[in-house]
Amino acid sequence: MTVTLARISDTALSLDEHVAAVDSATAGAVSTFVGRVRDHDPDAADAVVALEYSAHPDAEPVLLRIAEEAAAGTDAVVAVSHRVGRLSVGESAVLIAVASAHRNEAFTVCREVIEAIKRDLPVWKRQVEADGTTAWKGIGG
Repeated sequence: MTVTLARISDTALSLDEHVAAVDSATAGAVSTFVGRVRDHDPDAADAVVALEYSAHPDAEPVLLRIAEEAAAGTDAVVAVSHRVGRLSVGESAVLIAVASAHRNEAFTVCREVIEAIKRDLPVWKRQVEADGTTAWKGIGG
């Protein structure tokens, strides 16, 4: 297992960069996940226009640990980033690329990374609705 990228970023994320970071001649599969800002939320009374992400100073080492633990005991190679700052609808908040010799392992590790991010990463988001209403959401992306 290898983690080639685990980053908290305040700039736009690139899926191509993440896929390139896990590229290997031994990889028979590459699984990706793109978490994007959507225009709605079940708890919102109005359209969602943005999410504002903030992170604890220890978020990047936690992200590295999440990726390492998800890939432990496998041949998977992981690249993962979480964006912070104000993101508009359609922008990527989380990118994950996982390469492995076999598809099942790539899918499994990718899913474990995003589930652990949602559960454990010290990143918070404030949801902004079209009418100006805001609401803080829990830990994770």
